[in-house]
Amino acid sequence: MKRLYATLLALLLPVAAVAAPPTTPTTPQEHVAVNFSRDLPNVPGKKLTAVEVVYPPGAASAPHHHAGSAFIYAYVVSGSIVSEVNGGGEHTYKAGESFYEEPGSHHSVSRNGSRTEPAKLLAVFIVDSNDAHLTTPDK
Repeated sequence: MKRLYATLLALLLPVAAVAAPPTTPTTPQEHVAVNFSRDLPNVPGKKLTAVEVVYPPGAASAPHHHAGSAFIYAYVVSGSIVSEVNGGGEHTYKAGESFYEEPGSHHSVSRNGSRTEPAKLLAVFIVDSNDAHLTTPDK
């Protein structure tokens, strides 16, 4: 579980909202917690993992890639998230909005859209059961 949690911390996720500088050692980081994880009995070899990502004001995730098998559904619970996936340009998602990400997606931008208000995201991964790393930070 610690390994999965550490992987998820490096992860996410996958969304954000206002132009901000790249992450640095002083940039606030997101808080990631596994909300649910279970093998899918009707889809052998796959599991569903739900992850809650809380971005404090001004927080951002480091650029990262998602597992090659991970299809991701993301729902913004509160605040706003700025995300850029696969070079498609930045997009701001607000509370109540959702989006998805294809397997192997690359996140060059994933941050809170506000420097004064927190943001929360629920990311649901459908991934190969043997994928140990949902997210891998860029080198």
